[in-house]
Amino acid sequence: MMTTKRIGRRQFHFTVEGSNFHETVAEYDRLSFPDVAACGLCGSDNLDLTSRVAQGKYKYTSVKCLSCRADLTFGKNKDDDQSYFLRRKETGELDWRAMDKADK
Repeated sequence: MMTTKRIGRRQFHFTVEGSNFHETVAEYDRLSFPDVAACGLCGSDNLDLTSRVAQGKYKYTSVKCLSCRADLTFGKNKDDDQSYFLRRKETGELDWRAMDKADK
């Protein structure tokens, strides 16, 4: 099964597999995050998917704004570390973070 996610002006295609229909749909559900049209801070659609490893052990995947360098990090479920969601504020808005000045 193939699914497409739109991140800014780009489309990303993901292929999921399972040994039967149920497992295939379950794998699809693990990519339950919504499309992201624009940066929540500057409004740019110049976005990309990124990944990094911090301190040699913490793995992060995020949507990065290539215009203002803001970051929207994916979270993982504790019970199922293969399921991803976009982090949100208590208000329900996506949790965009400005680039830390120390990262310049």
